[in-house]
Amino acid sequence: MAFNIPKNDLGIPLLGIGSGTLYYKRETNLPPNEKLVKTFTTAVEKGFVHLDSAEIYDNDLELKETLKRVLSEGNIIRENIFITDKYYVGDGTYTNRSKYSSPYERIKELLKYLETPYIDLYLLHAPFIKKELHGFNLKEAWEYMQQAYDEGLVKRIGVSNFTVEDIEEIWGTTTTNPQVNQIEFSAFLQNQTPGIVSYCQSHGIFIEAYSPLSPLNSVDLTQGAGLKFDEYLGSLVKKYSKTKLQVLLRWVIQLGIVPITTTSKLERFDEYQGIFNWVLTDSEVNRLSLLGSNFQPVFRKYWKLEYSKFDIL
Repeated sequence: MAFNIPKNDLGIPLLGIGSGTLYYKRETNLPPNEKLVKTFTTAVEKGFVHLDSAEIYDNDLELKETLKRVLSEGNIIRENIFITDKYYVGDGTYTNRSKYSSPYERIKELLKYLETPYIDLYLLHAPFIKKELHGFNLKEAWEYMQQAYDEGLVKRIGVSNFTVEDIEEIWGTTTTNPQVNQIEFSAFLQNQTPGIVSYCQSHGIFIEAYSPLSPLNSVDLTQGAGLKFDEYLGSLVKKYSKTKLQVLLRWVIQLGIVPITTTSKLERFDEYQGIFNWVLTDSEVNRLSLLGSNFQPVFRKYWKLEYSKFDIL
């Protein structure tokens, strides 16, 4: 029997399985990545039905094959699966963008390709939109999102990598404000940009966190603030008989944030089940947050060109 993953108030399963950097395609017209298809199908079969992808990852083919396989078995219906996709905007250099004329056109073509009537959550992947490059500005991009939402092509709409100022630019311009902001977030990067988490949470915008496990695999934990954080994390591992991965993802969830992670190890899904049905104390959550914030400069993996100006040097 598959694990029944909890959801937040917006109906988003509290752990997303991503196809981001690990399966990002650097070349076009490649055959389906069977490893990603196997990861996605195993995730769904194990109950981890929140699949997070994006136009820029070029994983539409793998997502299509996943849906075909899991739905053909008859035990899973489309309504059981939660699909997130993102419109390719480009980055802060304003030199690239989606091949689709608008988010609305991308959504329509994606639905046709995947042979599904809707996407559960659709995001603008970044705020770096210029009329000169894209043919529309940020407010108009959001109007396209609203159109897709109104027509039922997407169930939820949101943004990714948006600052407070970016959100304020589109806030109140249509009948639906952003419901989600997916950002890089970890114990060592608790605000991708200044004040973004508290702003979103005070405005009813759910935060999703990509790269939430950076402290475990990308930094030095043998000295200074990293060592102190790791020692305390280890004490929680011992107390609760959990792994470091489980404690860190539990910390993210108890902050009211949905972690998005990825894996190439199918056995990881059994470990993910151990994230739920237990809690850290409030003091333990706060202690992890404090120790993580002492790691300076903050550890940032992505969008360095755009946002490293906010790092403490």
